[in-house]
Amino acid sequence: MDWLSVNSTTMSKVKYDKDTNTLDIEFHGGRIHRFFEVPPEVFEELMTAKSHGQFFHEQIMGKYRCVRIF
Repeated sequence: MDWLSVNSTTMSKVKYDKDTNTLDIEFHGGRIHRFFEVPPEVFEELMTAKSHGQFFHEQIMGKYRCVRIF
């Protein structure tokens, strides 16, 4: 699972582990949050979304268990 850069005013990089369905997001400023039980389809939609930040706010934030890991 490698970091993928995204063009977003909210986040800088994301990585997804399909074996554990965990999504890590590095936000501008350096903090990293891990989201659990994120289906692969949601990750694919995030990566193809016109606005990564808007998709994150509408489809991920508050919908999946999350911990700050850095």
